Amino acid sequence: MTDDATTTTSNGKTALSDAFREHFSGDAPITEKAKSFAKARPWTSAAFLGVAAIAVLNTLRGTRD
Repeated sequence: MTDDATTTTSNGKTALSDAFREHFSGDAPITEKAKSFAKARPWTSAAFLGVAAIAVLNTLRGTRD
């Protein structure tokens, strides 16, 4: 007998949220969680870093007069 509450299936839309849940849950330090996520999904991590870098550059660009 299987428990339907514990079995999860991922599709294209929920795979990323499942990966976040898997890598960022637990008692490990946030740096270890981020490293494990980056190793499991390098392209997604690179995209997040690219978006963050663009946001920082746009913030700094707006402060110059």
